[in-house]
Amino acid sequence: MNDIPASLYRLNRALVMDGFRQLVPISLFVLVFALAFGLAAAQSGLDQTTILAMSALVFAGASQFAALELWGEQVPLVPLLMTVFAINARHLLMGASLYPWLARLPPARRYGVMLVASDANWAMSLQAFSCDKPGFGLLFGGGLSLWLFWLLGTWLGIHFGHAISDPDGLGLDMVLGCFLLAMVAGGEKTLRTLAIWAVAGISALLAYRFLPENSHVIVGALAGGLTGVLLGRPAHER
Repeated sequence: MNDIPASLYRLNRALVMDGFRQLVPISLFVLVFALAFGLAAAQSGLDQTTILAMSALVFAGASQFAALELWGEQVPLVPLLMTVFAINARHLLMGASLYPWLARLPPARRYGVMLVASDANWAMSLQAFSCDKPGFGLLFGGGLSLWLFWLLGTWLGIHFGHAISDPDGLGLDMVLGCFLLAMVAGGEKTLRTLAIWAVAGISALLAYRFLPENSHVIVGALAGGLTGVLLGRPAHER
């Protein structure tokens, strides 16, 4: 990874538009969850401007739903911040996994593309980089697609959310999980990779069972990352 070709970290309009188009199908499912969030937020008593601002600035479905559960006349600020941080801590590891390529970008672009990083576009961009293809178009363009559909879905939920108030009941909560699993299945298949995913998965399941809520995200990610460090880099990356 010490000598990454410049073509891998290109970022231009054509790549961004291509990334946007590739993420539209998964963005349609994101829209449904945003619709459910918009409805739930409206029912909690938040006004439209606040709800849309939350979706535009936070852009993190799980933590936004968690924030609604803690919302009230007296907002417990410290527990709210801790909950949101715990749920979104995986973004620290997303950035770390992309750092070899992000480090080649000027600071403004580097932090700009990460503003719209989410699970789906991160997974696709990392897979592209792993296959020696440019991935920043997927990361930024795909992130814009997810962000715009999340905003649109939130607005629709505020006004028409009663049409789909329970996306889990339709099995839509499994879409993103299956998508990420497909990304893993399509990636590198070595004993090292299998060991990392096995340790991460088992650790996350144990944490989900025995540790506080949402801690499994951090535990699984750290366990998998530590396993990767202990096993060392693959031969072709040395």
